[in-house]
Amino acid sequence: MKQQFRELIRENRWLKWVPNSLTLCNSLCGFAAILVTLRAYETGDTRLRLLVFGWSVWLILFAMVFDALDGFAARIFNAASLHGIQMDSLADMVTFGVAPAALVAIMTHSLRGSLERYQEVLVYVLASVYLGGAALRLATYNVHALLEKKSSDKFTGLPTPGGAAAIASVVLFARSCSFDLYTLVFILPIYAAVLGLLMVSKIPYLHAGKWLFSIRRNRKRLVLLMVMLLAVGFFRSAALLVIVTGYVLSGPAALLVKGLTRKGEQCVM
Repeated sequence: MKQQFRELIRENRWLKWVPNSLTLCNSLCGFAAILVTLRAYETGDTRLRLLVFGWSVWLILFAMVFDALDGFAARIFNAASLHGIQMDSLADMVTFGVAPAALVAIMTHSLRGSLERYQEVLVYVLASVYLGGAALRLATYNVHALLEKKSSDKFTGLPTPGGAAAIASVVLFARSCSFDLYTLVFILPIYAAVLGLLMVSKIPYLHAGKWLFSIRRNRKRLVLLMVMLLAVGFFRSAALLVIVTGYVLSGPAALLVKGLTRKGEQCVM
């Protein structure tokens, strides 16, 4: 069976382009998310603006499907390359770096006249922290990939899709609960800056993509995935917010537990 699949790939060289095509779809979703975010300027109703921002984050979340599939396709079709690694990081920078940062900044700018000038500048600075963290995180990822030092099942620092998902989950929850846009403008930029700092940290995070593709060999993971999907199906944005926030906090929590355990062992000795 494997030999037949290899022959199929050799006879159909165009299959090698599938991973790059999926990566392009990722970047196009990010570009579309930015364009949709700009539509917020077309309405003066803050509730309609929040609806527009919700459409934008759905595009960012949809891009994550392509981001997961391109790496999987590269392994299946034996099409992994340095070119693909660079292209993947550039697409991630657009979709999971620029698009979320632009969302936070435009969300604030759309309320111009309602905020003090220093408040607007502060939000732009906080959004820049997120953007800078994403850029540094992706550059570090590329260096590790080139030097073949990247861990197989762990990330060093919060991955950029995780940071983008965290921002997206907050916006979707705010839209479902009809949050006041003014309140969200004060909460989201601070959260975005924290996410940016987590991206450049040395905190280990689980590789969610490989975790998902390994569930067929692990029944416990399969059951956990089914529970999460059912929770999202019933509770929607609230469940998504809890799951994504749990992932964001999992790294610092695991590091804290490890530190306390090590300190306890030293005290016993």
